[in-house]
Amino acid sequence: MKNPSRRLHKSITMKPILTPLFLPVFLHIITVHVAGDTSPIYTPVDDITVQCGFSGHQLNTEDNRTWTGDINSKFSPLENQAAGRSSTYRQAPSSSPVNQLPYSTARLSLYEFTYEFPVTSGQKFVRLYFNPVSYGPDFDPSNALFSVTAGGFTLLEDFNASVTADAFGLDTIYREFCLNVESDESLNIAFTPTRATQDTYAFINGIEIVSMPNNLYYTSAENSDGVNYVGSDNTFRIENSTALEMVYRFNVGGRSLVFIQDTGMYRNWDGGQKENKYLDDLSYKFSVLPENSSIELNFTDIAEYSAPEELYHTGRSMGLNKTINKSYNLTWEFPVDPKFLYLVRLHFCEFEPKITKARDRQFQIFIANQTAEQLADIIEWSGGNGRPIYKDYVVFMPAGPGSQKKVSLFLALQANPKDFMTNYNDAILNGLEIFKLSDTNRNLAGPNPDPPLLITPRVIAPPQSRKFSNKSSTSLIAIIAGLVSGVLVLGSVLGFFLVFRRGRKNKDSSSNQGMKWDPFSFPATHRTYGPSYLCRYFTLAEIKAATRNFDDSFIIGVGGFGNVYKGCIDDGATLVAIKRLKSESSQGAHEFKTEIELLSQFRHRHLVSLIGYCKDGNEMVLVYDYMSRGTLDSHLYHTDNPLFLGISVSKFVSALQ
Repeated sequence: MKNPSRRLHKSITMKPILTPLFLPVFLHIITVHVAGDTSPIYTPVDDITVQCGFSGHQLNTEDNRTWTGDINSKFSPLENQAAGRSSTYRQAPSSSPVNQLPYSTARLSLYEFTYEFPVTSGQKFVRLYFNPVSYGPDFDPSNALFSVTAGGFTLLEDFNASVTADAFGLDTIYREFCLNVESDESLNIAFTPTRATQDTYAFINGIEIVSMPNNLYYTSAENSDGVNYVGSDNTFRIENSTALEMVYRFNVGGRSLVFIQDTGMYRNWDGGQKENKYLDDLSYKFSVLPENSSIELNFTDIAEYSAPEELYHTGRSMGLNKTINKSYNLTWEFPVDPKFLYLVRLHFCEFEPKITKARDRQFQIFIANQTAEQLADIIEWSGGNGRPIYKDYVVFMPAGPGSQKKVSLFLALQANPKDFMTNYNDAILNGLEIFKLSDTNRNLAGPNPDPPLLITPRVIAPPQSRKFSNKSSTSLIAIIAGLVSGVLVLGSVLGFFLVFRRGRKNKDSSSNQGMKWDPFSFPATHRTYGPSYLCRYFTLAEIKAATRNFDDSFIIGVGGFGNVYKGCIDDGATLVAIKRLKSESSQGAHEFKTEIELLSQFRHRHLVSLIGYCKDGNEMVLVYDYMSRGTLDSHLYHTDNPLFLGISVSKFVSALQ
């Protein structure tokens, strides 16, 4: 038991993600502490750190670990010493965004090279570090295309670190794997260039091998039940014959925890904004971040080294308004490689003083759109408040439509809608880990991501299949079919729009003319007015940032309603079209409201989706998907290859009216 007198205390409250529009009846007054330095809970038997392309030893002052170079050392790679076939080593250029160890030097080769590590038997972390920069005219980063194998498993295949880094906006690439080493074996890690061209090469900046406690992620022999297999009545055993790749690890609702803040295994736990980008919009808007660091944790069900203690002092819950909680699911969306099994580990700890007994807070858990827990009750699982626990689930992710390289693994927590079954209609999560499991071919490798310009932007609406073609010409029949389809859908929408408006006019003239539409309403207070929770709300500052303060050079369309601007949101990740309505328009506010109400509830793959809106004073702004191939109008009337459709759009619309 740790001495509480060593801690510095200060009072805080539960923090909402966005400033709430109302004050709850009660606040959670909880205490947070700043902990002093503590010794690691777990000490690994094997702790090997190799700085590739370096000679000698280098101390990392952050964790006091010494990185050993692979030049003329016991960690020098095995390779073909024939003329011209040996590897070389280079210093990362001074222009490299990252120059700290182990990224400051690299070993590179046009031919295969292998590291042989003498390790004890047991389960290990294997971590690989890549800094994809130019190491000279003969080692352009675009030519780094190679495979990595270890312990008989394929970890990476035709891997291009530069493409991967560019696709995800990273300077460096870090990969963590888990595998088992049998007794009397060494661990061999081989780097093999893909023979695409004579210039392709393999490289590596750093290698780390760390022992882990037995059965931290593997199924122990004593566990006869195995892991819950989502979507099946069966269970699943993660045996030593399986390798794992860590794809996500989060301190949910808390800050990022770097390797020196782990329990002795040097794991990194992402948090803060890194977690936020995987939340859906409603979860980002309504969820809150409770924390309680004054509570003494009692590790009775899991080992203390399972996760950093701080992880169990913070979390993310749905909020304080049970009506709102019943209207949405706390949801994360994680892109993963299809056709693999995944281990999903959820960390829980009830630390709020009001949650002390079973049925105080019960909720449902859905993984990959399937029920994982019909009735999750952390107190019932752990035995009390302040007792950490985790739950493991295995789920298979099938291939998506078409040839898409990633599919979405959704994790959703749903508050129990039945008041008589739970005292608090809420859900909470403290930590999350997702691992990919090797397939029957002992393979973990997935495809390289598409280059940034080819990545489909993330849309607020449910994900839909999108296909892009690089062909310069398309079949005339395909164009006609597509345009006719678009016209028919457009006609349907216009018809729906006309009926909708006439119905609304009749309704407005006969009842409740004094009611005003409030775009900031919570779904619980104005359920008939859907836009505030079916699409995203943008601040005026976000809109101005996306358009450089409505710079004229960003204008892509002009009409009686106002200008349409091309813009980027989400730190440049999503291209959008931004329509700024003229404030002096007498019908502006009504049309603004009507368009949001209609389009936020109408989704179709042939229609431009409404992403969100901004209403700030006289400013009325709508944000749509960006149509990279132009509008239907431009294809019908502004093309060198006019198509005969038999009826013009204007006549079609007139007929509808």
